[in-house]
Amino acid sequence: MLSEPINREPETAKRMSAAAIAFFETLSPEQRNKAVLDFNDVEERENWHYIPRERCGLPLRDMDIKQRSLAQQLLASGLSSDGHQRANMIIQLEPVLADIEGTGGKFQRDPELYYVSLFGEIDGPDPWGWRFEGHHISVNYTIVDGNFISTSPLFFGANPAEVRHGDSQGLRVLQQEEDIGRSLLMDLDGEQRKQAIISAEAPQDIITRNVPHVRDEVAPEGLPGVDMNSAQQQALKDLVAVYVNRLPDVVATREHDRLECLNYATAHFAWAGAVEPGKGHYYRVQSPAFIAEYDNTQNDANHIHAVWRNLINDFGRDLLKSHYRAAH
Repeated sequence: MLSEPINREPETAKRMSAAAIAFFETLSPEQRNKAVLDFNDVEERENWHYIPRERCGLPLRDMDIKQRSLAQQLLASGLSSDGHQRANMIIQLEPVLADIEGTGGKFQRDPELYYVSLFGEIDGPDPWGWRFEGHHISVNYTIVDGNFISTSPLFFGANPAEVRHGDSQGLRVLQQEEDIGRSLLMDLDGEQRKQAIISAEAPQDIITRNVPHVRDEVAPEGLPGVDMNSAQQQALKDLVAVYVNRLPDVVATREHDRLECLNYATAHFAWAGAVEPGKGHYYRVQSPAFIAEYDNTQNDANHIHAVWRNLINDFGRDLLKSHYRAAH
């Protein structure tokens, strides 16, 4: 057993607070009206998505150079160095996608259409939160009592999943999400693989989509960890680690500890769609406490969606219950 709650991260919370305050202090009154939202507006705070759309918050395009740099520092406080790098690579796929779609594209592809939202008073005693979001990125944090943090939903996507033309040809921003998932499937023997593959056809997107809290959208199915050998169980952990390691290093370490305590044997690995590369496929790893969900079916199976969710504590749900119970 751990000696303290798994989500107690005072140093990370302090860094986030410092980054958010530094960003906030540079904003004009008009910018603050866009960037700062009511923490108690739960509908908006949990109104996350990964598609191009109108969003609340302050977009990068409405910031000066210093403000953009501070927005990046806030984003970096919520991601590992590798996760932060990948987030910016995802943003830089927008011009690539614009070139692919040409003038007839349905959406505006713009690397400046990523929004920062601050929820509540950053330096006050009450819970607060922040969001960095745009096409294929959604980073959501909730901070309670200046000590406890909620890290999810955390979504990364990539379109194209593999850049096939131009200066960035061969780039695969979410390569590990695809390759390690398929490697685990291929490591299973015939009976195991038969159990793991839940459908010959992959869904058109992650099944949980952008629901605020995952409830009965999906259930653990496929092959449970308890029916894997030790090497396969390690491969399952390696796949989950791809998602967890997007988080700041110290937070990721705590999350790995939490998952070890929960026992990976209770997690299920489910696959749907084609086995071979280049064709539509889907997988998820799910336990009662978490889900890592992945889909690559759109745009001729060259368009990845991959999300990490804490099924107990998305948007700080469990943290906030404890906080308000103690306060009242």
